[in-house]
Amino acid sequence: MKPSPKTKAAATPPAKAVKATRTVKAPRTGKAAEITEAADPAPERIDAPEEPRAVAPARASIRDVAEAAGVSLKTVSRVINEDAAVRPEMRERVRQAIAALNYQSDPLARSLRGTHSFALGLVYSNPNAHYLVSLQNGVLSACREQGYGLQIHPCSTPAHGSIEELLALVRRSRLAGLVLAPPMSEQRDLVQALAAHGVAVIRIVSAGDDPRDMQDCVRVDDRRAAHAVTEHLIQLGHSRISFLWGEGYYESSVQRYAGYMDAMRDYGVEVDPQLVLEGEFNFNSGFRRARKLLAMSAPPTAVFGSNDEIAAGVLAAARSVGFDVPSDLAIAGFEDSPFSQLTWPPLTTARQDTVEIGRRAALRLIERVRHAQSGRPLDLGAEQFTPELVVRGSAAPPRRR
Repeated sequence: MKPSPKTKAAATPPAKAVKATRTVKAPRTGKAAEITEAADPAPERIDAPEEPRAVAPARASIRDVAEAAGVSLKTVSRVINEDAAVRPEMRERVRQAIAALNYQSDPLARSLRGTHSFALGLVYSNPNAHYLVSLQNGVLSACREQGYGLQIHPCSTPAHGSIEELLALVRRSRLAGLVLAPPMSEQRDLVQALAAHGVAVIRIVSAGDDPRDMQDCVRVDDRRAAHAVTEHLIQLGHSRISFLWGEGYYESSVQRYAGYMDAMRDYGVEVDPQLVLEGEFNFNSGFRRARKLLAMSAPPTAVFGSNDEIAAGVLAAARSVGFDVPSDLAIAGFEDSPFSQLTWPPLTTARQDTVEIGRRAALRLIERVRHAQSGRPLDLGAEQFTPELVVRGSAAPPRRR
């Protein structure tokens, strides 16, 4: 029988035998002689076994939830998908198991393996970073609350977001519907084409009244808020009040200008056309236009910028030519963005709760999608937000000249 080969230690090679030399005397002659002989090999070192590595606890699965609740996988799935047909006591058992196991469903995986989608898309082409971050946070909070995923899709310009592009986005990502932010939401041809292809859409629009175009939306009454800002400046004693537009293709620009004009008419204040300047929703545009205004022989005593970035640019321009704010020039903005509180003095503005606007838009879309899946009619009714006037240190009565 052939002997089995010896197994070598993996961690340490076998020790070599060590040679030793000793001196001995011959018994008859008494002569000394050196003898070299092999000593016992050094003992082989045996490494201690490695300690087992910590293993992360496995993520709870839907099967774990079903076993803990004592129900079928189908019942757990129906509870997760908010099926109204599940009995209340059964629903509560499943929810308790979900909480105990800290189970979290994957919206994308649910969309891929099921007949219904559990992901929304947010489409925008707005360059205002503060507005976009706030809007995304609002939509995302609603999606997390309802177990939906979110895909964000920027468009470089309003015209860039074609119907073909958005339809491909919905198909490729299996989206249940789209939240359209301005100015994408204000392109009626685009919105109607999406609806004609069966895409669920909720729009965020600047409008005081219902657009009556049969498309669901969350409305922001910029016109009424702009009236309140302008009214505040008039009541402080200003009559030469300038208005600085944002981009004209934003409906918010149109509505804020309309609110400014409403207040001027209501109080019988004449509008000087030279004090109304077109431009963009950014700091540099506000700065350039303010320098032009302040170089006039009869400059305005107050400036209403149609957003806070414009107003912050006006404040910088006033400082650059030696105007005191608010004594020489009162300034007001719109939106209550970080710009409004990081300037000195802080800006009078209109507070727009963009996070809550985004959240409500997403919740309305999810509710609409669920009712469409169940085949039940739904009338959500109108939902409207009105920004509120916030009075700060940038506006005061005009100094007598």
